[in-house]
Amino acid sequence: MKARAAAGQGTRRYFAYSTILDRDAFVEWRSQHGYDFFELPAGEQGEATGVSLVYDFPSRWWGGRVAGLADTAGARVCGVVFEIAEKDWPVIQHKEGAVTGMCVERAVTVTLSSGAVVEATAFTTNPARKSLEGPVSNRFVEALVRGARSAGLPAAWVDALGKA
Repeated sequence: MKARAAAGQGTRRYFAYSTILDRDAFVEWRSQHGYDFFELPAGEQGEATGVSLVYDFPSRWWGGRVAGLADTAGARVCGVVFEIAEKDWPVIQHKEGAVTGMCVERAVTVTLSSGAVVEATAFTTNPARKSLEGPVSNRFVEALVRGARSAGLPAAWVDALGKA
């Protein structure tokens, strides 16, 4: 990761594992929120280790619970690491729900497809908003599967997502 020389400069590693990977849906969201200037850069596939998906945020918009991350020894979550310009980080924060307090940032260790191990920032459910009540959102799971497929994530991972 490049050093942050001054406010708004440098980059941040972002580990995306959720609906942002559904490129068509992201482009639509981006347009609806006035972020047409922002392009999600090419990323590298990887596995965040020591975490698992947990459906722990009840979302009215999705009509059920959506996924965050839980510390789980020996587990992994597949996703993509992107280098995001510091000046564009607020777009990612908005998309992930940090602006509304739905999610918070957390560090994850990711083994990239190249074999490199890096630290990245992921978003997970705000602890104050976690709940396991209600059903998992089928629409959200469908978006996860679409995103994982479009990102070229491993077929076994895509299949496992569809069984949530």
